[in-house]
Amino acid sequence: MTFGARLHAAIDDRGSFCVGIDPHAALLADWGLDDDVAGLERFALTAVEAVAPYVSVVKPQSAFYERFGSRGIAVLERVIADSRAAGALVLLDVKRGDIGSTSQAYADAYLDPTSPLASDAITVSPFLGFGSLDPIFDTARRHEAGVFVLALTSNKEGPEVQHATVEGGGTVAGLMLDQLRRLNADASPLGSFGAVIGATIADSPEDFAINGPILAPGYGAQGGTTADLRRIFGGTGAVLASSSREVLRLGPDVAAMRDAVRRTNDELRA
Repeated sequence: MTFGARLHAAIDDRGSFCVGIDPHAALLADWGLDDDVAGLERFALTAVEAVAPYVSVVKPQSAFYERFGSRGIAVLERVIADSRAAGALVLLDVKRGDIGSTSQAYADAYLDPTSPLASDAITVSPFLGFGSLDPIFDTARRHEAGVFVLALTSNKEGPEVQHATVEGGGTVAGLMLDQLRRLNADASPLGSFGAVIGATIADSPEDFAINGPILAPGYGAQGGTTADLRRIFGGTGAVLASSSREVLRLGPDVAAMRDAVRRTNDELRA
């Protein structure tokens, strides 16, 4: 099955809540853990135990593992493998973007099933030009994986690039969405190439119907609400509401984190 088809089925089965497994140093401290590899492993694998059997998608942020070097990457490999074994799709948040052979190497690292970091999908940055991502899209097609492209992010610096106008009219963000709409044309039940659009952005004139999924970070602790999702996206396709701290701050209590996932999925379904 393509990633789009797998995601469509997962949302039907488990809801549209995506939980980020992001081991911030502050969260490790809140859990009473040391900011070292042992604390990272305890935190990350406990979070996987709490959420991966109940959500459609888990989204580990690679940077929080990379900061510990090779031993941190080994923990990330466990997070990916254990989450997939629990039935969740893994969206690895790496935001990579480069050209030529380097872009291909990133694709091989994260999307080739023979890699220990192989995930169901990754996030990428298109701001070296959308065409620079072709090796990643081609690799994703070959391995039936997914790609989420930054389009309208919720950070305050984003508009200086994403709202800029392009030749012929429209915005950079609109151009990214147009390209995704082209890549997803005729896909059924859902395209495999999605957009990252913040759950806290202002009203936008852009067309978010791309026949592919939308990742909406900023939900929960960062201020995004279910009402914001309705305001921004209306009835647009498959929208993954993504949160990390809203759930992880309840740890290391596995039951509390699990209950938070269930409550949020119920709210999103309603």
